[in-house]
Amino acid sequence: MGLVREARAGVKVHSIVVDHVRVGACAHALRPLHDLITAHVLAAERLHGDDTTVPILAKGRTVTGRIWTYVRDDRPFDGQAPPAALYHASPDRTAEQPEEHLKGWTGILQADAYPGYGRLYAADRSPGPLTQALCWVHARRKFFELADLAKNARRGKNAASISPMALEAVKCIDALFAIEREINGLPAAERLAIRRERSLPLLVDLESWMRTERARLSRHADVAKAMDYMLTKWDAFAGFTTDGRVCLSNNAAERALRGIALGRRSWTFAGSQRGADRCAFMLTMIATAKLNDIDPQAWLANVLSRIADTPQSRLEELLPWNWAKPFARDQRAAA
Repeated sequence: MGLVREARAGVKVHSIVVDHVRVGACAHALRPLHDLITAHVLAAERLHGDDTTVPILAKGRTVTGRIWTYVRDDRPFDGQAPPAALYHASPDRTAEQPEEHLKGWTGILQADAYPGYGRLYAADRSPGPLTQALCWVHARRKFFELADLAKNARRGKNAASISPMALEAVKCIDALFAIEREINGLPAAERLAIRRERSLPLLVDLESWMRTERARLSRHADVAKAMDYMLTKWDAFAGFTTDGRVCLSNNAAERALRGIALGRRSWTFAGSQRGADRCAFMLTMIATAKLNDIDPQAWLANVLSRIADTPQSRLEELLPWNWAKPFARDQRAAA
């Protein structure tokens, strides 16, 4: 039995090593396309950014690393550039990570209020400060948790009291999101015009009401903390009324990380930092294909069979948004 267990373990280890080598070989072959996707993402005027945890195997233990994503998606303001996502892996969540990822890039960064982004917004940053655009979904969540009638009903006698102020804040924020649903996909100029006409008055009223009520609250009150989260960074929340490209939410980045969050239980950990880097590499390829409504498996299989014979000058033809039409035409011809 001991020999059988050892044999099985040997087969498993061999399989892992083979898979690791195969992924490494694929990453090497696909590097030119990855570089083109990276350049495309970092040519954006606006990016969504976020990160999530990923266990990475270290000596005798696992450490909590991070997978970062930066998503280019101009479709909400009728942008014609194809969507794409770029991923990075890191062993920690220090400020140096996003600074390295976005060095040389300027534009609007849609993200949460993570302090590690702070130096990216500094006036003396080279080549220039990023414009901070904070997520209203994060802000709303803080109020919603204090005004969740359904959740409190399930708690029964242990339910906390509903905060009327939190409920009022949720209603005001929901009104802003209702307008956003109507204008999603319109050109930036049209979005901005509608926001100035309909959203700006709601925003002015919300800020005035929030500052008035906040002055009456103890700093220890939960609803006061939710208000402070917004009021201390109000300009970064209000930026959507001065730029039609800005979205109210950072959902594009959160969607890009959802698969990692759901898959962690299945694959347990990255086998090394190199493994985490290769994971991020392949996520860039797979997520970008999916954002362009391309089957990642079909695209990667076809590209891997062609890339060695494709001249450097024609590599862009293999990018998901350029690949789709010729491939579909070839499939119809073969049928």
